[in-house]
Parts: sequence; structure tokens; C-alpha cells
Amino acid sequence: MRRRTAGVGAAILAALLLTPAPALAHGLVGKVDLPIPRWLFAWAAAVVLVVSFVALATLWPKPRLADIREREIGGVPRVLDPACGLIGILLFAVVVYAGFAGQQEATANLAPTWIYVIFWVGLAFASLIFGDVFRAFNPWRALARGVARVLPVRSEPLAYPAWLGRWPAVLGIFAFAWLELVYANKDVPQTLAILSLVYAAVQFVGMSLFGIAAWSDRADAFSVFYGLLARLAPLRWAEGRLYLRPPFVGVADLEVMPGTVALLAVMIGSTSFDGFSNGSVWVGSGQLFSSLQSFFVDAGVAVETASELASTVGLLAMIAIIAGLFRLGVLGMHSLGGKLSKAELAERFVHSLVPIAAAYLIAHYFSLLAFQGQALGYLASDPLGNGDDLLGTAGAGIDYGVVAANVIWYVQVAALVIGHVAGLMLAHERALIVYRRPSDATRSQYWMLAVMVGFTSLGLWILSSTQ
Repeated sequence: MRRRTAGVGAAILAALLLTPAPALAHGLVGKVDLPIPRWLFAWAAAVVLVVSFVALATLWPKPRLADIREREIGGVPRVLDPACGLIGILLFAVVVYAGFAGQQEATANLAPTWIYVIFWVGLAFASLIFGDVFRAFNPWRALARGVARVLPVRSEPLAYPAWLGRWPAVLGIFAFAWLELVYANKDVPQTLAILSLVYAAVQFVGMSLFGIAAWSDRADAFSVFYGLLARLAPLRWAEGRLYLRPPFVGVADLEVMPGTVALLAVMIGSTSFDGFSNGSVWVGSGQLFSSLQSFFVDAGVAVETASELASTVGLLAMIAIIAGLFRLGVLGMHSLGGKLSKAELAERFVHSLVPIAAAYLIAHYFSLLAFQGQALGYLASDPLGNGDDLLGTAGAGIDYGVVAANVIWYVQVAALVIGHVAGLMLAHERALIVYRRPSDATRSQYWMLAVMVGFTSLGLWILSSTQ
């Protein structure tokens, strides 16, 4: 069995090494001077994945994650939760007010930077390190809980439909991705303020119908998004207690419900399209975007709308590619036989995509957070862009030398490799549970190894093609 495992690993590795190695460079990184040739990173990533697969097959013969216990490290003051909720409400109010009352220039107004950099990216990174911090700061959840205490409702909320699952969160994350990556007026502060209020109103309606906890845990797009990433964190907050655990293991007991596979596909696919849309195939020599735009213009669509339609097609196509890669792995496992259907196998192994989503997020947005996150220094002093200096930091700027270009590249590659190795580990653990014999579990994971290699290759190719 070990020889067969090594043989499959060697075959996949050979296929990778025979593929022309890309000139790896990210658009936000610029020209990078690395101590070793950049093409070696692709080979090294493949070697790490194959070696990890062989090690799991030989050294991990039975499930282990169920035996890992969390360690309680302390309590959390009761006042912390409502205090954080109040801070979340105040920050939300400031951002919305800035969007309406401030200058409508994106770089001068607090709203675009806060929403796209601090809220979307910064909170995701914080969730990977500190756990589900958004739950405490969630402004609409905090406001709903406050209203429920002041005006208690005697009637019981409706039962949240089981068939609905996480589908509202799927629609919410896709809508936000479309706003960020497709919509022409995505950085107009007033537009962002209006959409923020609309989203909050939808959450209030949902929570009033189905209950605060049920709606927040399943349907609130951002609560679900950050909650998934928080399962990878070494910290977990629950019922006023703080627990320490090994990274990644928290996602092993992810509750699977309808929409979970689609949600992970949207998370990974939208991040992938963000990088792909800046690459040579989309806007460079490949001219794919121009061809799609011309197609819609020739059909009588206005140029701006045609651009949005072309990008929408690209976004949907990338999400479909991600879903297709995972589907390929599921079909491969299903071909080995067993009692589980393809849909059941997808549900059992979807948790292995969570570290992939985190890896893509870190690889594509680390430099954005490192550089554009500094804009908060002067925007906090002048949130409306009117020339104020409330905190004395309005004259601050962005230091693009705070992180070296080669360091950014190392972080990107390391994130992709670590994320995919973690995905392999979680899939192998689940295979040992699903299949009775370790040999069958290992055979099933040939396909997941191919999927992880595919995801890694896609991530490195997107980084290499970004202008």
C-alpha cells in the first residue's frame, strides 16, 4: 500500500514538474529579488503536498482529531460582550454617517477603506488569529439584542427552515463580491452607506422572524463568513470562557447544512477572481475581458453595463471552476464505492475547503491590508475628508516599505502551501472515519490530493499572472 501511495504521489509530482513553471510575481509586490529562482516555489509546493500525503497515509492510520481536547485558559468579563457590541454599533454609525455627509472621493472618505480593507479583510485576518471576534462586535446583532431586552417579545420566533441552510449567506457573500469586483460605482461612499443600511435592515427582519441566534449563525453572510474562518483559529470564545486548541481542528466538527458547499465555492472563487481580474489573461495580452465586453456591446448594451456583465461572467466562471475541482474529487471518491452518495460525500468533506479559503484570502489580501490598512491612520482623524484633524494623525501617509516585496511573496506562497496541507489533513481524517479500512481511506484521498494540487496550481498561477 505504501508503494502504491508513493507511486501515485510521484506521478502527480512528475506531471507538475513537466508543466512549464510560471514566472511567479504578484502585481502588488512588484519586482522581487529572491535568493532562489522563483520557479522553484512551484516545485517546492508540489513536493510539500506529496510528502504530506505520503506522511498522512503512513503515519496517520486512525482518526486523531476527536481525541484532541481544548484547554480552558480563562474567563471573559460579562461586560465585555455588550461593550464590544456598543463599539460595533458606534463604528457602524460613523461609517454610514461618513458615507452620507463626507466627501464623495473614495480615498478621502472613511467608508470605502473601512468596508473593503478593515471590515472585509482585517476582520477576516483577526478571525483566523483570535477566533470569532465579529460575533461580539456585530452591530446589527448587538442592536437586536439590545432592543429585545428593552422590548421583550412574547411570541416565539419562527423555526428556521432546514432546507434554507446557509443559502442566504451564499447570496450575501456573492452580492458583496459582486459589489467589490464588478460594480462600477463600488467605491462611492454614499452608495456604500445606502447598501450598508439596506443590509442591516434585512438582518433585522430576518432576526425578528427567525430569532437572533438562528439567523446570525446561518443566514447573516458576514457572521457566517467570519465564523467559518474562526474555526481555524487557536482560540475559541464560548459562554464567557476562552479556550485554547491547535489550529485548524475546530473546523472538523463543522455543522453541514444546505448551501455550505456553495458558500465555500463562492468564498474561494471570488478571491480567485479578484486576482485573476488583474492578470494578463483577463486584461493583458489575453484580452478575455475586452472580448466579453465587446460581445455585450455588440448586442446593444451600454459600455459600462457591458463591463459589469463581462466581469459577472468571469466571477461566475471562477466560482464554477472551484466548485468543479471539488466536485471532481467527490466523483473520484464515489467511484470507489461505498454507501454514501455524491451529495453526502461532498457534505462530509466540504470542511477541508475552509483552510483553502483562508489560504487564498491571505495570499491575495495580505499586501492590501499591510499597505492600505495604514490609511486608517489619517482617515480616523478626518473621516469625512473635510480637512479635520481629530486625532492629530491627518498628516500620516502610507509607508510602502513597511513590508518588503519578497516578504510578501513568501507569505503568499506559505499561506497557499500551509492551507492546502491543512486541507489534506482534514480530508484524510474524515476519510478514516468514512471508510472502514485505512487502505480504502488512502485510495480515496488520491483524488483529494489531485484537488489540492489543482487548487495550489491555480493559486500560484493567478499570483504569477497578476500584473
